[in-house]
This record gives sequence, C-alpha cells and structure tokens, in this order.
Amino acid sequence: MKNVKVLIAEPFETEGVEILIKEGFEVKETGKITTEELVNLIQPYDVLIVRSGTKVTREVIEKGENLKIIGRAGVGLDNIDIEAATLKGIIVMNAPEGNTISAAEHTIGLIFSLARNISIANQTLKNGKWEKKKFIGTELYGKTLGIIGLGRIGKRVATLAKGIGMKVIGYDPYVNEEELREMGINLVNFEGLLKQSDIITLHLPLTKDTYHMISDKEFEQMKKGVMIVNCARGGIIDEEALLRYLKNGKVKGAALDVFEKEPIEDSPLFELDNVVVTPHLGASTKEAQINVACQLANQIVEAIKKKIIKNAVNFPSLDEETYEKLRGFLSLGEKIGVFLRQMIDNSIKIVNITYSGEIANYDLSLLRANILVGLLKDENEKVNPINVLLLMKERGIKLNEKREITPTEFTNLITVEVINSKSVSLAGTLIRNEGRIVKIDGFSVEAVPEGFLLVCYNEDKPGIMGHIGTVLGKNGINIASMTLGRKEKGGPAITVLNLDAEVDEKVLLKIKEFPAIKSVRLVRI
Repeated sequence: MKNVKVLIAEPFETEGVEILIKEGFEVKETGKITTEELVNLIQPYDVLIVRSGTKVTREVIEKGENLKIIGRAGVGLDNIDIEAATLKGIIVMNAPEGNTISAAEHTIGLIFSLARNISIANQTLKNGKWEKKKFIGTELYGKTLGIIGLGRIGKRVATLAKGIGMKVIGYDPYVNEEELREMGINLVNFEGLLKQSDIITLHLPLTKDTYHMISDKEFEQMKKGVMIVNCARGGIIDEEALLRYLKNGKVKGAALDVFEKEPIEDSPLFELDNVVVTPHLGASTKEAQINVACQLANQIVEAIKKKIIKNAVNFPSLDEETYEKLRGFLSLGEKIGVFLRQMIDNSIKIVNITYSGEIANYDLSLLRANILVGLLKDENEKVNPINVLLLMKERGIKLNEKREITPTEFTNLITVEVINSKSVSLAGTLIRNEGRIVKIDGFSVEAVPEGFLLVCYNEDKPGIMGHIGTVLGKNGINIASMTLGRKEKGGPAITVLNLDAEVDEKVLLKIKEFPAIKSVRLVRI
C-alpha cells in the first residue's frame, strides 16, 4: 500500500494526530485555512480532516484527485458538499460519539441558566446592582422538556433531564419507539410536542427539511412562556421570528449556542435580557476534542487498512463482527454483478436481488452495493460502493430487494436477476468458504467465479462436450473445470467451463457451429 497522505486543515488534537502517524500515515497540519488555499493544497492527499469552519466545496473535491476520505471532526456536515463527494466516490465520515456528553451537558447548563436567570443576574451583580427580586426563576422539577431529535445527544439530554425530575417528551420520526419508552421518553408528534412543552431543545442536523422548522407557525402553537434551547445547528430556528415572539412575550426566553451565520458578533437577539448566548461551545471541552480526534483517526485507519467503514454518511457502515460474517459474500456479490454484466447485451432496466438464509438477518447494505458495483462497473466510469446508488438513479435503473429468512437448499444464497428486453439470473453461495455460482437462469451448476468462464446455452444432447473440448484443444486452451446443468432430460441445458486462458471471437464462433449449442459467451472475472 502506498504511503497515505493526510491533510488536517483545522486544529486537531495531538492524540488523534499520533494515532495516524503511528499507523504510518504522512500527516500535514495547516491549521485553519481558506477554501481557496485548500483548493491549491488538496491534490496529493488521500484524506482530508476538517471541523466546522472549513468549507469543503465542489471545487475542493474536484481538485482532490487522490481523495478517498473526508473526515469531519465532530457531527455536523453542512460545510461539506456531500453530493459532490459521493458522485466522485469519496467517503464522508464524521465522529458523532466523541462530543455527546459535552454537548448534552452544555444543553442542560443553558437550560439551568435560562430557567434561573443566571447569565443576566451575574452581569447585573458585576455591574454593582443587587436585584434579587427581579430575577425570580423557574423550577425545572416536574416541567415538561420537549426534545426534537433523539439521536445520541438528544437521548443523553433526556437522561440528564430525567435525573433532575423533568418530564420528557420527544419527537423523532426515525427512532426506535420501544427503546425510548424504556428510557421513560414519550414520543409524540411534532405538533403535540410544541403544544405540551415548557422547554424545547433541538438536537438534529441542519438540512433543507429542518431549515427554519421553528418559525411563526410553530411559535403560535407553543405554550405561552415556553423557553427554547438550540445547541444543534443555526438555521433550524428562524431567528427573526424568534425575536418577534421573545418581544411579544409568547417565548419567555431562549438559549442559543448556534446561529444561522457564524461567527456572529452582533444580533438584535443580543440586546434582550431573556436571551442567553454562547459561541458554539457545545463540543468545546478538552475531553470532547480529544475523544472526537481519536475516534475519527481510528475510523480513518480502519477504513484505509481494514476496509471497515464506520459513521460514513454516504457509504454502508458495518461493525467488525458483521463485516467478518459477510466478508466472503461481499467478494462473491461483486463477482456475481461482474458475471451478469457480461451476460446481458443492452442497458439494464431492473435489478432484483433476493437474500436467502442466515445472511438475511444482517445489514446487507454493503453487500448490495458490491453487487451493484459489479453490475455497473465499466472501463469508462468510476463506480464504487459510495456512488453506485446515485449512478443507478441517474441511469433510471429500478432496484428491488427481498429477504427470505428460511433457507433454500443452501444455508445462504444470493440471487440476482437483471432485466432489459430479456431476463438473466445468477445465484451464488459460499462452499467451504469459497464463492461459487450455483444457479444460472435456474439451471443448477457449480462454477468458480474466477478468471475466464465459457458459458454455453445448449440442448441436452450427446457430443457437446466432445465438440467444445476438441475446439479448445486445437487452440491450446486447457479446461480447468466444468459443470453441466439441465432441468429435464433432453431439454434446455447449460454448460459452464473454467478455462486457463482467454479465447477469442473466432474460437467462440467455432464452438457455436455445433447444432445443439444455442449461444456461447466468454465471461471475464
């Protein structure tokens, strides 16, 4: 493996850098740089590491001819053009676990500050004013905390809030309701959360769907005297609308760690006594910075050296145990795709994949990606598991998948059918931990998907193998192994041979001269 070059374009903890260097990676640290500087620097690097301050634009990605991974030291990815990276086959990964505790604790800290007027009371007392009666606060015990977004940080906030006696409700359409119920979190719909919460806290990414998801309509549905906390991403709350509802008293107070435009030095919100602000400090603890750096560095090492991908937003991520169980099938899946691509003449319209047996219980996203890479890969286009679904969509290819837990005659079986004007199907499994093609268009065979395979569709009649053997022998081609399949005596059949060398078109035409042979193809794997 060539020396891996890593560019770290923002401050990154020494502990993370040391992990990369120990693994033999060549690391360059620039500190914070502009996008223009990054465009000029990126060309030779395999890995780019940034935080939230560096914009990784389409131009940066296009200039990154060797880029394989863009690592975000933290959670949010709105500073990275994920679509451009995906199209180019570059993994985009973040490190979501490292700052979970710090972000959750900061959220709870802001809730306390807001409820007990700590920030403004501190300021006035330091200015020589003893205004004890002015800053009567609100007890948190028994109040309802509404959490929008119940990922790692949201769940941690819920645990801390439950610990101080708050009632916790949540909204997140993508989570396991049973798990949250066990944590004492009642899931409600979005409108229900807005209407019931005394305090609302946000813990979700900024996307086109979450941009300004809290605006006039949502404020109107909230309780009078509600308090709002945002330690997630600026832009989720419409700041102009928030200002209006703070001024009219509908919103009692707001605590903001993030803003729509950062860095921010001035805002009408800063003039209000019932607003607490911090400069994006959610992950700003020494422990969080070290955890994030180490987590991301280890993920990069595993991705480069072990091909195990974790916390990638545009690539199927498998834990090590699942990867080991599926390892043989991952290789077989791509070979099935390569085999099928050479069995069909026109553009593929539909792909049907069926997973049967024990493997159907696992996360098969990477296996699916490998199958599709084999199907779509050609010499003129860079196709890999990162961009293959996007390319499928661009080409208008429909994908259908099915899982069958009950095994067939094989403990595990992958069956792939491709359809255009005709249908061709292939099924494969592992036999003694080695990949085998065991069905072609329903014909039972046992072929090794390696090297050169001769595939003949024929009638089940005598003399076929003698004819093929004679033609190959005259051309100095040795047969490594062969398999024959038929569904009934004297009917349609298939002959598959593993060859020691490639054969040219003239040899294929000579083989096809035998009357009982309907078609013949050479498959290269």
